[in-house]
Order: sequence, then structure tokens, then C-alpha cells
Amino acid sequence: MAFHRLNSKVVEARIAPGERMFSQRGAMLAYRGDVRFTPNIQGGQGGLTSMIGRRVANEATPLMTVEGSGTVMFGHGGHHIEVIELSGDTLYVEADRLLAFDGTLEQGTMFMGSQGGVMGLVRGQVTGQGLFTTTLRGWGAVAVMAHGGAITLPVTPDRPVRVDPQAYVAHHGEIRNRLTASIGWREMVGRGSGEAFQLELSGQGAVYVQASEEKL
Repeated sequence: MAFHRLNSKVVEARIAPGERMFSQRGAMLAYRGDVRFTPNIQGGQGGLTSMIGRRVANEATPLMTVEGSGTVMFGHGGHHIEVIELSGDTLYVEADRLLAFDGTLEQGTMFMGSQGGVMGLVRGQVTGQGLFTTTLRGWGAVAVMAHGGAITLPVTPDRPVRVDPQAYVAHHGEIRNRLTASIGWREMVGRGSGEAFQLELSGQGAVYVQASEEKL
């Protein structure tokens, strides 16, 4: 199943009998054909364990299951949409960034402390993002939302990328992240800018960065 971008803020997906996809509730704009929309309480493809994990992590963005035969147009809040194609790898993305995704993808939750140790925890406290992030793994397409659009930056072993944590949208591949400070801890007292920190991503993969520091 693939997404077709109608413009920068609306995508269209074709649903065939026997297929399904998941989307944020309220993200459907219009549809053609015999399409059914039902609230999802099973935690997506990851099942009940995934749902419980996301609720504990406060990552339980309400989803709906989309099935039937036809085409569906998705958009939400006028946000720009980026379509990411997964080829057997894992996408790490904040739950509220997810607009819609292929029903074949396995959904889960990852504790950010496991990617960067203590600094992974500091990331959540400093940036205001959660200490947990949503994962989608397998073969399929994902539509994510970003303020002002997103750019894709490749990450290679010899070229790590440093990102403003508030501009970070998602990443995939064999990547580790850690939060680094650009100035000393004493100098940070009284400073509110997130630019005092950068999220450093190293390894092999790609990171998606939005054109704004605004949260969704």
C-alpha cells in the first residue's frame, strides 16, 4: 500500500479488499468507495501488549482501522506530510507525528533511555518530548506530520548528524542517538533555548528534520 501526495498537506491511500491501514482518529478528510472506519483498541499490528506499553508510556495516540475497497484522503491540522517507505527496517517516531501507516507494519514502543543511556532520559526532560517513542517495523509506507515540511538527512558512520531536538521528527536505520550540550551546564542556567542542546545521531540510516521548532 502506498500513499500518493495530493499536495504538501494531503495524502491519498488506496485500500483493497483484504488490506487494512491505521490512521489517527479524525485524520480522514474524504473517501471514495466502500470503506469502513473503526476505532482500534488492539494497539495496531503490535497487539494488546503494544497497546498497554503505549498507554504506560503516554504514547497512546488514538487510532482507527481503515478497511474495505476505495481511496481515502488524509490530513490533520494543516500540517505538512512526509511519506516514508520502510524496507524491512524500523522507524522511530513520536506517536503524535503519525498520520497514517500500512497495516502490515508492526507497531511497538521503545524506552529512549535504551538509546543513549542517561542522556536519553535527559532528552525527554529538556526537549519536552516523551521518554518513550513509537516504533514501526517491516515493509510498508508511513505518513508523518511536520511543521513547515521535512527534509531527509542521511546518517553514515563517518558523517553523524546533529539536530535541534525540537526540530527532530523521526529516524530509521541502525542509528544511536545521544543528547549533547553545546555550552557548559553553568552557562545554561536561565537559558530557555533548546539550541543549548543537540541530538546527535550516528550509525547508518536517515533522520527527518522539520522546518520549525514548534511542537504539534
